[in-house]
Amino acid sequence: MTSTQLLVSQKDSRLRWTLIILSILGLVDSIYLAWIKLANATAACAGIGDCEAVNNSPYAEIAGIPIAVLGAGAYVAMIFFLWAEPRGKFWKEYSALIVFGFSLVGVLYSAYLTYVEVAILHAICPYCVISAVLLVAILIISVVRLLREEDIES
Repeated sequence: MTSTQLLVSQKDSRLRWTLIILSILGLVDSIYLAWIKLANATAACAGIGDCEAVNNSPYAEIAGIPIAVLGAGAYVAMIFFLWAEPRGKFWKEYSALIVFGFSLVGVLYSAYLTYVEVAILHAICPYCVISAVLLVAILIISVVRLLREEDIES
């Protein structure tokens, strides 16, 4: 392995670990929102936004499944693919693209939900905003990783 390849590998490893940390933060956020929804509890919003209006709206579920549960599942999947990446040829080849796909879908759906919060519900859930910001960061880092892979291959 040349020194340039080693440097690129180290940078990619740091980006992968950054993605794992961001995904874990997103998972914690989603689990908290899912617990609030499923336990019918009150969110600790500290006067910032209106978590209750958002979490109790009809937009907080798809087919009876809380959006936060689906989000937690997506974060778990991303953590798995990032963890598996150095553990086999298939994972090394496709994990970055799969994480990009999950984050792209997550960002697009979060954009829709943010529109719903602002335009329809007239209420903002700060925990939903945190998840949206984390997903945007994951998407950006995923794009950087994919572009680096293209540069290495060409």
